[in-house]
Amino acid sequence: MIKVNVQDAKTNLSRYLDAVEKGEVVIVCRHNKPIAELRAVAEETKPQRVRRFGLWDGFGVNEGFFEPLPDDILKAFNGE
Repeated sequence: MIKVNVQDAKTNLSRYLDAVEKGEVVIVCRHNKPIAELRAVAEETKPQRVRRFGLWDGFGVNEGFFEPLPDDILKAFNGE
């Protein structure tokens, strides 16, 4: 673990990011009090969704989605 003050972190951010990529954890302190932690991001395990034609690929609705609503719900929407 590496502890640095805010000014040092700002000045040498690239160096600390290199250390993070190598597995180090960088603690950023203000007045010797830890305020932030820099650590590597875990690799994403699930595939990213692709957006096509304004819709998310793989987006779907269940079978009853387009069926008419029950009367009690329709009345509620109409303020009855």
